[in-house]
Amino acid sequence: MTSTPQPGTPQPGAPRPSRLDPAVAARLKRSADGLLPAIAQQYDTGEVLMLGWMDDEALHRTLTTGRCTYWSRSRQEYWVKGDTSGHFQHVKSVALDCDADTVLVRVDQVGAACHTGDRTCFDSDVLPLAQ
Repeated sequence: MTSTPQPGTPQPGAPRPSRLDPAVAARLKRSADGLLPAIAQQYDTGEVLMLGWMDDEALHRTLTTGRCTYWSRSRQEYWVKGDTSGHFQHVKSVALDCDADTVLVRVDQVGAACHTGDRTCFDSDVLPLAQ
């Protein structure tokens, strides 16, 4: 799945500029590569849909557009959920966890959340629990 880079998409290896509110950015605890895990959850059922990665600019775009924007670690570019698949995530709320190192995005998911076509990324490989 490919996406058209949006304006401001950096070249690989270049720092990624951001328009995120500096007060929010100052609170974030990012990984060494500048990313935060972003959990997408269905807003009305609580169903966990997927995990993606956001940098400051992806978070800014998510907060200001109402559509989930992620940073693709493999492609080194931003992608908006649904732009190529039609399976959109309409943002209902965004929250930081208590350590400010994970983002919870409550969404209204249209279609499958997983790139495999499954509703969620967590429903096809359930591991057995010890009895």
